[in-house]
Amino acid sequence: MKHLITIVGPTAIGKTALSIALAQHFKCEIISCDSRQFFKEMTIGTAVPNQQELESATHHFIQNKSIFENYTVGDYEKEALEKLEELFQNNDFAILIGGSGLYVDAILKGFDEFPEINPEIRSQVNSNYEKLGIEYLQQQLRNLDPDYYQKITLENPQTLQNPQRMMRFVEVCIGTQKPYSSFLNQKKNNRNFTPILIGLEAERQIIYDRINQRVDIMMNEGLLEEAKTLYPNKALNALQTVGYRELFSYFDEDFSLPFAIEEIKKNTRRFSKRQLTWFKRNENTKWFDYATPKSEIISYIQSKI
Repeated sequence: MKHLITIVGPTAIGKTALSIALAQHFKCEIISCDSRQFFKEMTIGTAVPNQQELESATHHFIQNKSIFENYTVGDYEKEALEKLEELFQNNDFAILIGGSGLYVDAILKGFDEFPEINPEIRSQVNSNYEKLGIEYLQQQLRNLDPDYYQKITLENPQTLQNPQRMMRFVEVCIGTQKPYSSFLNQKKNNRNFTPILIGLEAERQIIYDRINQRVDIMMNEGLLEEAKTLYPNKALNALQTVGYRELFSYFDEDFSLPFAIEEIKKNTRRFSKRQLTWFKRNENTKWFDYATPKSEIISYIQSKI
């Protein structure tokens, strides 16, 4: 039996340290599932594991892509499953770690299948978005699939600001004459491993304090300079990310630097709440306080094998 030990939880909760401890105990390798740590140009603002951490266990999907590549969650699903198949040939365990709920779901459950969409429809939706902005896409989805629009609003509101994903929802609705949500949950994808889900959590104020401290550390480590090098490419999808967007607004002279830093902290705190909402949906996850001894978590995993 192959087991994929999956570690989830809000940002800054300690997932990296736990993943390394588990990788060393089970003598296995780590698959990163953080949708921003894929990009080699983004280091400080995405809290990529440091050199010592990377050397403590073998990691995959860390800074393996460029922000200039069009890398989708579907691409990640395909590549990560191929890597897992390779790892499971020599080991009964692997570790999946990350705070990107959609990407975790892609590995554990897979995606639904959608019909091919006429490229002319895609082009028209894109053209309308360029003329009318994100509000056009939001209104279209609200009209064409009100149930899914409501679900996103409640569970993952930042998606409403993501033009790539919103264009996809709208083009499917228009191209198929059916709601996007009608194609969801149609089938179960078979996986050749059994997931063991571990969640890390803490009291809200502890999470917020850890986030605030992490942002201060990032600024001290050079996040402002890193953002400055990325600023000319600020329109890229990969850079629509907390920690960079706010500093771009500082460079645009819309924010003062102290205000931009406070915005990073505030938006990261909001993001952590959404992460917890997403991950708490899965009833199979065993939640531990972030300060739980790692030996206790290892004992739980061994009881599930």
